[in-house]
Formats: sequence, C-alpha cells, structure tokens
Amino acid sequence: IMSNITFVKEDKFIVAADGANLREKAIQNGIDIYTLKGKLMNCGGYGQCGTCVVEIVEGIENLSPKTPFEKRVLRKKPATYRLACQALVNGPISVKTKP
Repeated sequence: IMSNITFVKEDKFIVAADGANLREKAIQNGIDIYTLKGKLMNCGGYGQCGTCVVEIVEGIENLSPKTPFEKRVLRKKPATYRLACQALVNGPISVKTKP
C-alpha cells in the first residue's frame, strides 16, 4: 500500500510505502526540511535535536502517534507540528517545511 506525500511550499508530490519515515522520504526526494541552524545541528534522524519540524496541513491522522520526545519538544507549538524523523506515514498527507 502506498501513501501520497505533498510538499506544499516545494509544489512536489511523492509516493511512499506505508510506514515510511517522513524525514527519509523528504531527503531522498531533495526536499530541504532544515533551516540553516538545523543543517548544522541536526542529529541525523535519531529524534534528538528537534530541528526537523514540519507542519502537517492535511492528513495528520495518517501519521504515527507523537513520541514522548516529540511531545516534549513541540509542547508549545501548534498540534499540527511534527518532527519529520519521528513521523511514519500511513496515508496521504500534505506537509509544510520550515513552518
């Protein structure tokens, strides 16, 4: 089963296998999810740094639940914000990078 991921700002549409990691799919498809600080400081997708924040504009129910680390890092952010490295895609979503 495949899931569609739309990157709104980049106007790019990709298809991923269900359960795919959002950060990995973005990087594989040339989508830049990091700000300058994130480029320098990112942990490589291990859920340690909190720099791969994205906003889910549609389909948030199609992502894996937030991890405890995500809940801590994003506690003061809108509910639609996720860490791309912690989000597994299980259905169609639309994503805004660098919210």
